[in-house]
Amino acid sequence: MKIEDEIKSTVALDISKKIILNVIYTQNVITDNFNEILKPFDISGEQYNVLRILRGQKGIPANMCVIQERMLARTSNTTRLVDKLLLKKFVTRNVCPENRRKIEVLITQKGLDILKELDPKVIEHEQSFSRNLSSSEVEQLNNLLEKYRNK
Repeated sequence: MKIEDEIKSTVALDISKKIILNVIYTQNVITDNFNEILKPFDISGEQYNVLRILRGQKGIPANMCVIQERMLARTSNTTRLVDKLLLKKFVTRNVCPENRRKIEVLITQKGLDILKELDPKVIEHEQSFSRNLSSSEVEQLNNLLEKYRNK
C-alpha cells in the first residue's frame, strides 16, 4: 500500500517527504511487530539490544561505553537499561578491579537462555519482512538505505 494511503494524506507529497515518511512508517511497523515478540518475555527492544551486545562479547565484560557505542538507539539510557536487566538477573554488574571508576557488565546464563529462546522468533520476524522481495532486491534495499543514511 502506498504511504499516502497508509497515512490517509489528502495532498500530494514531495518525493523527499515520501521517502522519510515511508522509512518512519516502515520502522514503526517493524518495531511494533518486534515488540509483540518481546512482550511475553517482559523485555524492551533496547534491553534485547543490550543482551545481544553482551552475548557478542563472548564472556568478556563490557563497560557502559562499549554498550552505548554499539546500541542501535544511541540515545538510550544505558545505565537504566542495565539496571532493569540486573533486576531480572539477565546480567551482572561489577566494579573493574583495575579501574574502580569502570563498571563491567556480563550476560548471565539466564540472559543467554532468553536469547536462545528468542533467536528463532527474531529470525522469523526478520525474514518475514523480506518475503516479498527477491534476494537481489533485498541487497539493493540494503545498499540504498546505507547510501541514503550517509548524507
